Amino acid sequence: MKKTVRSIAAATAAAAALTLAVSTAASAHSDNANASASASGHPGKRGDGGYGYTVIRSGIPDTARRFTVTSPQVHNGGTFPASAWADAFGCSGGNQQFTLDWTGAPVGTRSFAVTMYDPDAPSGSGFWHWLEWDIPGSATSLSPAATPVGAVSGTDDAGLTGYLGPCPPAGDVNHGYQITVYALDTASLGLPATTPAALTTFSMSSHIVGYARMTVNARR
Repeated sequence: MKKTVRSIAAATAAAAALTLAVSTAASAHSDNANASASASGHPGKRGDGGYGYTVIRSGIPDTARRFTVTSPQVHNGGTFPASAWADAFGCSGGNQQFTLDWTGAPVGTRSFAVTMYDPDAPSGSGFWHWLEWDIPGSATSLSPAATPVGAVSGTDDAGLTGYLGPCPPAGDVNHGYQITVYALDTASLGLPATTPAALTTFSMSSHIVGYARMTVNARR
């Protein structure tokens, strides 16, 4: 009987120790995740609106040179005008593409690409809103008035081509939309407009020699 009691006590102590170890490990994992998320520029578990963040690799190589992008309608750190918001997913904006102007691209740039990406979309992989590529290397702007000859308007994550404005979930955290112009070392990616966004950006990653970026905010 004494042996049985001692065995039960030992088993209980071992279980308690294991529970403490698992709890400690989980806490450490959570803290590490929050630290990683913070390092990536995203809020961690305590400010995620109910969805955790996952740190993913950048598609831009460290060797890429920075240049400058501006727009008459939007600016870095600002918000979108109503005309640029989506007219879908519960939003009633104008879904009007804005103009982008860029300067200082690296010498030897053979083409440009443009994307708008929402890393804060609760999808596990963000949300691609806009992709254009094979923009001639001589270009210094992209306007809704005219698509450059040879440029390809890609398919976004909604299955649509062309520009799709922001429309984050109602009541969600602020979404910072990354609008990026890429300078590429190839005249063409050789991809059809129906290419999925992830495959397009993956194919582009090995050709990026420079980039310009602004982050524009939206919340509702």
